Amino acid sequence: MAETHALEPEEWEFWDTWMRAQRLLARELDRALQRDCGISKAEFSMLVTLWQALGREMRVGELSESLDWEKSRVSHLLTRMENRGFVERTQSGADGRRTGIGLTADGRRAAQNAILVHAGNVRRYFLDSLTPEQAAAIRTWSEQLIDHIEPDGGEGPATSQGGVADPR
Repeated sequence: MAETHALEPEEWEFWDTWMRAQRLLARELDRALQRDCGISKAEFSMLVTLWQALGREMRVGELSESLDWEKSRVSHLLTRMENRGFVERTQSGADGRRTGIGLTADGRRAAQNAILVHAGNVRRYFLDSLTPEQAAAIRTWSEQLIDHIEPDGGEGPATSQGGVADPR
């Protein structure tokens, strides 16, 4: 096992600054989704995941796995989103017994709008503040960190949410 060393004060300061920046960015992006689209971050994640799925539909188990959420969390959110008219339950499989979830017309419109709004906010709060060199350095470091933590190239939520499909 590798020997661990305490962080120096400037390393703690750097870590704290990075963590604060990450929290502030996430908070602003979440607030903007709520304010501008009337949806939560969790609803956005589900809408985008369904938007990217073949036929804009998935089985509940696939959706749970793709989001890396417990099935109970997915089920609870699906009920809320179904009540809002964003999703509908569908039958899948040859025997029609496996329940799927698909986007409704309202869900497709909500996904398209949220993807565009979120993209604008990512640009405004994150991308526009970076030079091309800074963006390249952050991307390189992020890819190295992902490879270090998930060397097998695991497909977690960060991977599935990394590139949002064109909302058209």
